[in-house]
Amino acid sequence: MNSLPVQRYSTVFKTNVDSHAWHKLIMVHHWPATVCKEVKDHCRDPPAYWTIHGLWPDRSEACNRSWPFNLEEIKDLLPDMRLYWPDLLHPAPNRSAHLWRHEWEKHGTCAAQLDALSSQRKYFGKSLDLYKELALNSTLQKLGIKPSTYYQISDIKDALVSVYGVVPKVQCLPKQGEEPQLLGQIEVCFSRDLQLQNCVEPGQPAGLGLEICKDVVFYPPLNQTRH
Repeated sequence: MNSLPVQRYSTVFKTNVDSHAWHKLIMVHHWPATVCKEVKDHCRDPPAYWTIHGLWPDRSEACNRSWPFNLEEIKDLLPDMRLYWPDLLHPAPNRSAHLWRHEWEKHGTCAAQLDALSSQRKYFGKSLDLYKELALNSTLQKLGIKPSTYYQISDIKDALVSVYGVVPKVQCLPKQGEEPQLLGQIEVCFSRDLQLQNCVEPGQPAGLGLEICKDVVFYPPLNQTRH
């Protein structure tokens, strides 16, 4: 591992430790059908499974602007990155690096406080590991939570608690006219020692116009939101 970026990070962090302190990591999954509904015609052939939005420290952003994203450092991860962490807003070949750069520079440089995440290879590699360990897509299927169905939000959260043992945060695209709120994003939280823990509001803003789900939600199928 190249030690130079870690040295640069350590210098910046020591001089600004309070402003970049964080307490938990948020593994953020989003449902492509809802993302594509929100951004209208910007999606093309989105995957029909939950994908990674990011791995976010809860209270800090852009901790080291002198540590730029370098695609070469994660070259061996690219097959999994393209499969599980695609850029739904920039789907053209070789454009996913736009999202990965954003996630590294905004969130990864802060997560790098942990030795387990202290390089780009470690940050993206561990994010993929956590995504696979959580297996949200297959977990929802095994729980009988499937697209094209309305659910009480409490039923989704309770079902996930029964598997993970901690409370997730579930976010939706708000109602639009007569349309129901759409299930859009599920966050699962980890402590600084990478142990599962409850997600406690408010944490990071949801982004993409999402908000905490309320009452009844619709889990949209992909074919009704594809453009």
